[in-house]
Amino acid sequence: MILKNLELINFRNYDTLTLNLNKNINIIYGNNGEGKTNILESIYVLALTKSHRALHNADLIQKEKENALIKGTILNDLSYNLEIALTKTKKQVRIDNNQVTKLGDYISKMNIIIFYSEDLDLIRGFPSYRRKYLNLELSQISKNYYNTVNDYNKLLKIRNDYLKKINNKEEINQSYFDVLTDYLVEKSIFIYQMREKYINKLNEICPNIYKDITGDSNFLIKYLPTINLQNQDKEMIKAILKKELTNNLEKEIKLKTTLFGPHRDDFDFCLNNQSLKTYGSQGQQRVAVLTLKLAEIQIFKDYKKNNPIILLDDVFSELDHQKKNNLLKYIDSGMQVIITTTDLDNIDEKIKKNAKLIQVKDGKIVEEVN
Repeated sequence: MILKNLELINFRNYDTLTLNLNKNINIIYGNNGEGKTNILESIYVLALTKSHRALHNADLIQKEKENALIKGTILNDLSYNLEIALTKTKKQVRIDNNQVTKLGDYISKMNIIIFYSEDLDLIRGFPSYRRKYLNLELSQISKNYYNTVNDYNKLLKIRNDYLKKINNKEEINQSYFDVLTDYLVEKSIFIYQMREKYINKLNEICPNIYKDITGDSNFLIKYLPTINLQNQDKEMIKAILKKELTNNLEKEIKLKTTLFGPHRDDFDFCLNNQSLKTYGSQGQQRVAVLTLKLAEIQIFKDYKKNNPIILLDDVFSELDHQKKNNLLKYIDSGMQVIITTTDLDNIDEKIKKNAKLIQVKDGKIVEEVN
């Protein structure tokens, strides 16, 4: 999979940008604040329709402008022209100039894996951050997963609104509430099973990568759902979740929220059965996240039968020479890699020799060298 070109209008600090990309390695360099990371962010948004850095569309649109546009051509087995038009309150996505109404159909077209400094939040941050990660990665693999999570979140909001009404002693339709709960449980099963399968797959790959990088064994990612999923089939998961919701209904009414389900999931990075969040050094945590991202590459190859596009946002400055080499060992020559750096000296000469060099200054490309 290759991003052939990128076009921006009114995105972040770019009035306009037209960029043709190398099918292998691209290095975007310049001082801090010039717009290097903004290019990677635009590629992320083009792939996943949302930013990893901003909560609102307005943050992506250039100041004093009303809209922004991101366009790019993806080469895979077929060629796709992808487009995202942003206003401050909404977005429109197009494939080959045809508007797409279901985002699940769009997101599966372009697969990316990003490495960036805030990746440590996957370990240190709140469970919601880790759930977001699971949802984004699985949505790139399966549009059914994306659609199911969307349906689940809509049902969850309605159920929580009903719990608030019950708490406020308002009259409700009990039959509707029961049906709503049943629908929520049904959607939960697929989400649980996909997440468990994904983490099990990670655990087939991650321990060897972690050991290869550090020499330490016994690295594991633990899935932490609110109910016991181990060795449970679909009907058993359904029965367990339904029982928890029934038994805790009074507590849910009091707290005005649904207490059990995939929206409460978490996972933990462990070494020798100890949580790296609690007991790990910053170095161990950084390698754990690097291991996770490298394992993702193999998973995308297995599930999607092609290479994802790799985005490396100034990560070389944070890694020692050995870890740089370990990172590059898992990124094979057939992948498109887009790297940002403030200092070209951080990049090995053998990488620069085969790369396209793109110098950015004040929201403009000032030099391109193939």
